[in-house]
Amino acid sequence: QLQLVESGGGLVQPGGSLRLSCAVSGSTLYSTAIGWFRQAPGKDREGVLCISSSGDSIVYADSVKGRFTIFRDNTRNTVYLQMNSLKPEDTAVYYCARRNDYCSRYDKDFRSWGQGTQVTVSS
Repeated sequence: QLQLVESGGGLVQPGGSLRLSCAVSGSTLYSTAIGWFRQAPGKDREGVLCISSSGDSIVYADSVKGRFTIFRDNTRNTVYLQMNSLKPEDTAVYYCARRNDYCSRYDKDFRSWGQGTQVTVSS
């Protein structure tokens, strides 16, 4: 059974870093695109970054350009979201999601989701 499990969230001060993990079980990462989304209180869920089956990464949220990166370890069946220079506006629940091969910025295009991990950026 396909399952995605996020981890690595927590409380961090502005300017700090966190690395989120999305561990995939029940499927390999081959022929798989993994997207990271986030949802802040009172806001719609937005696409942040995505990595395709070929390893190409796409940044969807302009606000994270130059600060967040996405990478994958196929041997561990895990995709990571490295978040640097965190800001209070990055506070949200972060989700990873899976679809076949190609990335999309739209959550409706992803069928499998993790449960989310809370990231809070505050002093």
